[in-house]
Amino acid sequence: MKQMSVCIVALCVWFTGAVASADMNKTAPALPAAPGSKAEVAINEGMAHYDKGHWDVAKKHFQEAVQADQRSAEAHYDLALTLDKGGDHKAAIEHFKTAQELGKDNPQIQNSGILQAHLKAKH
Repeated sequence: MKQMSVCIVALCVWFTGAVASADMNKTAPALPAAPGSKAEVAINEGMAHYDKGHWDVAKKHFQEAVQADQRSAEAHYDLALTLDKGGDHKAAIEHFKTAQELGKDNPQIQNSGILQAHLKAKH
């Protein structure tokens, strides 16, 4: 019975570690453009590549989206995600900050864990 308890505890510890590791590797979803945004076409293209893990291609489309509509919180947010994936955390912070400022009415942006983590790291 004692051996069984040790095995159960070991299994629980392993499972908890595996779940935590899986959560850390999750990718935050890219966000669609706001209705009527000039960035919509570029964001849609970027999202298609982002969802497949084509970070560099997605980044190019999200950069086009920011150029098409500099007031698009979603374009800045999505670009920040790809910059983060590429390891450019300084640029990601700037775009997350812009997304937060422009997207005050977007709860997906305001409540984003990755955005919050980057902005905390800045301070």
